[in-house]
Amino acid sequence: MGKRAKSDYLIQSVSNACDIMECFSIEEDELGITELARRLGLHKNNVQRLLATLEYRGYVEQSKISGNYRLGLKVFELSQVYTKQLHLLKQARPILEKVKEQCNETTYVGDMRGGFAVYLMSEETTQSVRVVSRVGTRFYPHSIALGKAILAHMPQEELEALYPEEDLPVFTPNTISTRTRLFEHLEEVRKRGYALDMEEQEEGVRCVGVPIFNYTMRVIGGLSISGPIIRFTPDRLEGVLIPAALEAGQELSQRLGYEIGKKISSFVGELI
Repeated sequence: MGKRAKSDYLIQSVSNACDIMECFSIEEDELGITELARRLGLHKNNVQRLLATLEYRGYVEQSKISGNYRLGLKVFELSQVYTKQLHLLKQARPILEKVKEQCNETTYVGDMRGGFAVYLMSEETTQSVRVVSRVGTRFYPHSIALGKAILAHMPQEELEALYPEEDLPVFTPNTISTRTRLFEHLEEVRKRGYALDMEEQEEGVRCVGVPIFNYTMRVIGGLSISGPIIRFTPDRLEGVLIPAALEAGQELSQRLGYEIGKKISSFVGELI
């Protein structure tokens, strides 16, 4: 028996819901039930039920003035996920290369996925003593600098959902072991602008991590510099590695529109 075409598995109601969302455009950002039913060849009652479901899930919203529908915030949120995947890595490569030229240490860019911090891209050091590449590896975010830099700028309710229990997984004697201590530590990270991993995930390895923001001014990832403790001394951290990480994080955020987002937010705030 041959393989069935993917079209054989279509669920018609889901397909119709997608058709509704695809009717909206820059030129026509609001449409009524009657017009949607006409365009799609569906009964108005069917369109109304589909819109009610989409509205409940946040994919469309109804104008209180016109009564027509438009795309909702959920569509924008999903588009940011897709845009982030494309732009974050594209913009990160030259910055990672620049950091390696500055300090010749392995540099990573990563984000949060399914409650874990994941390294997505790296630029490897040429030093003979190095940390084994961690690209694609998942880590508990509270145990690595990149993860803590992201956590420090997440909404409090998301943090509490991510860490519902007081006791946390421990990997070395230096790992933060309680939620109370983690939240206190994240406040410190937020104030100073960077996070450190002082052998908290792996003994003999230290890291410095900074957050990455986009034009929505939300944290979308992190950048970290990692290496062995013999090179990550307190003096070199303070004098070279932390400044390099902060500069790289700021540059990458700027490339992703963070400064533009701040200006827009300030402008909107003045209007309000």
